[in-house]
Amino acid sequence: MTEARPEPAASSSLWEREAEIADVVEAVRALRADASSSGSLLVFSGEAGIGKTALLAEARRIAEAHGCTVWSARGGETVTSVPFNVIRQLLQPAIVSLMPEEAREYLGDWYDIAGPALGIAEPGERQADPQGVCDGLVAAVRRLAKREWPLVLIVDDAHWADQETLQWLVAFAERLDDLPVLVVVARRPGDVSGERARQLEAVAAAARPVLTLSALTPDATAGLTRATLGEHADAPFCREVWAVTGGNPYETVELLAKVQDSELEPVEASAAELRALNRSARGRGLVARLEGLGIDATRFAWAAAILGTGISLDLAAQLAGMQRDEAVRCAELLGAARILAATEPAGRELTGGDLEFVHPLIASAVYRSIPDALRTAMHGQAAWAVTESGRGAAAASRHLLEVHPDDDPELVEQMREAAREHLAVGAPDAARRCLERALAEPPLPEVHARVLYELGCATLLTAPATTIRHLRTALDQSGLDGDLRVDAVFRLSQALVHNDQLDEAVRTVDTEAARLDPGAARMRLQAVHYMWEGIHAGEDHVPGRSRSLAELVKTCTGRDNSERALLILRGFDAMTRGESAEEVVELCDRALVNGRLAPGLGWTDTEWGIELLMMLGSSYAYADRLDRAESLFSEALRSYTSAGWSGGHLALAHAFLGLAYRRRGRLRDAETTLRESLRIAERVGRGLPLYWSATCGLVDTLLVRGDVQEAWAIAEQYGFAPPYPSTIVLPDTRSVRGRLLLAVGRVKDGINELEAAEKAAAARGHHNTVMAPWALDLARALASDDPARAGALVTDARRQAERFGTDTAIGEALRCAAALESGQRAVRLAAQAVTYLEASPCQYEHAAARVEYGIVARSVSELGKGLTLARSCGADGLVARAEEVLATGRGLR
Repeated sequence: MTEARPEPAASSSLWEREAEIADVVEAVRALRADASSSGSLLVFSGEAGIGKTALLAEARRIAEAHGCTVWSARGGETVTSVPFNVIRQLLQPAIVSLMPEEAREYLGDWYDIAGPALGIAEPGERQADPQGVCDGLVAAVRRLAKREWPLVLIVDDAHWADQETLQWLVAFAERLDDLPVLVVVARRPGDVSGERARQLEAVAAAARPVLTLSALTPDATAGLTRATLGEHADAPFCREVWAVTGGNPYETVELLAKVQDSELEPVEASAAELRALNRSARGRGLVARLEGLGIDATRFAWAAAILGTGISLDLAAQLAGMQRDEAVRCAELLGAARILAATEPAGRELTGGDLEFVHPLIASAVYRSIPDALRTAMHGQAAWAVTESGRGAAAASRHLLEVHPDDDPELVEQMREAAREHLAVGAPDAARRCLERALAEPPLPEVHARVLYELGCATLLTAPATTIRHLRTALDQSGLDGDLRVDAVFRLSQALVHNDQLDEAVRTVDTEAARLDPGAARMRLQAVHYMWEGIHAGEDHVPGRSRSLAELVKTCTGRDNSERALLILRGFDAMTRGESAEEVVELCDRALVNGRLAPGLGWTDTEWGIELLMMLGSSYAYADRLDRAESLFSEALRSYTSAGWSGGHLALAHAFLGLAYRRRGRLRDAETTLRESLRIAERVGRGLPLYWSATCGLVDTLLVRGDVQEAWAIAEQYGFAPPYPSTIVLPDTRSVRGRLLLAVGRVKDGINELEAAEKAAAARGHHNTVMAPWALDLARALASDDPARAGALVTDARRQAERFGTDTAIGEALRCAAALESGQRAVRLAAQAVTYLEASPCQYEHAAARVEYGIVARSVSELGKGLTLARSCGADGLVARAEEVLATGRGLR
């Protein structure tokens, strides 16, 4: 049994906690042993009052005794809606100790991303990316941790932590392998649902196992009773203490304190009075005890409960309507009653610093004891006081969320401003709650549609179905006019696409465009129409679509972004259809301004979305302008990284930069970049188009590198198989899947997949033999069993390649033709393939053509050149093939 401490009230929960304390000691010693060691995570779970808080206090004492820096924070039942609340508490010691210049130096590039969430920097003009902010907070703590090693982070009542903090905690726990930090978390089981429950489970999974605290045994309860009341406490009395409290440490301590206050003798004759005393120590009994302290103390306690955690003495005094000296007296009275405690060291005069409730159960009981109408009114007063203190609309919003709707236009504006502040720091869920509350007020008729529009924008990426409902309602009302209405229609179409309702997205855009007069607004919606149709991978191709797009573009000079968007879309359409590559490049070039993206069409601009620029870069990539494609996608990566956008946008930037590397023949770089894309995409969520882009690109690159088994393993692990997404994925999914099946020996399945690719390409009018190279792979697969059909496929591929006109397309078609021939005809075709691919920017294809030409021409020189190129590309399979032929030397000259 753990020895009794001098103050039983502070240590009662440590009885029978030897195993848990030993775990803490072991983790602290491991942390202290090596600054380069891995971190660790301890999670303690247990019901209310079971001793989690006392155990964390002991963990703090142990850590500090071993020379560790300790930062701690606590969730609160009434402040779960306050974003970044717990992590701000956690980092407060470090933040307060840093001058602004030091903070910027320590956080580096992450300062402008994580700083606003921590309250140490002003937010930028653009809406912050929640995942980027989370990653910024992870990076911030990592950097601060290196300065403060050995560092211990303690989070109490994690079940009441805000969602944004939990998102950070999950991400941070996943990165402890290379960071020497000890994280100790306490939580109740249950009590939480939805996303916060999922996040808590993810934290628990990282701990392995969660340590569940059990109630005190009768023997431990007897030991605690005697340590508190004296050794003369007899056995029947001690057994009754255990029976009444169920071994709950908090209830046991409170009951024993009541026994002391009542001067009850701890003997069998008094045991019958314990149940009544226990009722007075909790619930209504606790409320009665509070009321017994007087109306002023009760009012001050209510004010503290309204404020929640991090309670300012001055703010509580203001809310309670009393002078400061009176508030200090009430705080001291409540401290003596074990209801409130000062966070300042004992014996120091109360300043404007913080107060806290002795135990979360007390905070909850006091809050619930406030009469409903008065509690609502006090939240309204708290919102006013917080606003007057200069803390901003976002800080006041959590109180306004509790105020009853009352047709108050000023409250609507406060909640709209709070939503903007929340979005600026990367808390869209908090923004959503504010805007939903504003709608409940409700807004004035002339404002109502704008609030719905703002709510739709806030939920665009997190809840497409909800966004669709809000934006449709907004568009049905008056109040959205001009560019704002057009933007609402565009965002509605985006939400429909994200919700896999692409046909409805196109109809929505067309309906709005039809009611507009000719001009920039109408042209923008027309461009959006063609953009959504352009990324659709279905087989319901609209007849005449390309022709009508080409007619529309004839009048475009690139004078504004609507025209530039149409030029990009026409260039992409021409590229997929295999029209002249020169025309593709000319169209794309006209969409640029002095070779750069136009203002308003940048990667982080939201007017058009990422899809348009991905089409631009892809058109360049498949038209043999890899220099421009690589430059564009590198710019995307830089833009998203510097802006802190580390979710889906960053995943796509990596995926398409990997595509450019793959096309150029930088296969090692392509694999690294695509693996990073897949890592981010996995975090964002499976099944999305960006997830397919990362997976397909990586499988394609691994096949080209010659690592067939790894390609198959990736495909199996990440579900790279039908059904495919409804949007276009580059490289072509069916072509890559078919080639993978052929590579692993599933020839029949591979042929079936490539024939499915043929059917899909024909339905969409896609004839670019480089973008969707199914014909060349299918011809090789059919060469032995059906040479006539294989020959016909190659002939048609050569015709399509010559129509497109790039060196890569023609050279690849000639490579395939050479593979189907023998003798001098094979040699001539292989030589022609080398000539074209030598002029191509695609180095892998050039290397493959050299090796194949060396083999059919029996040329050591050509094989050597191909081998050198293959090594520089990282094409290990091609290297092995060339080395094997050179090693045998048969027939070579």
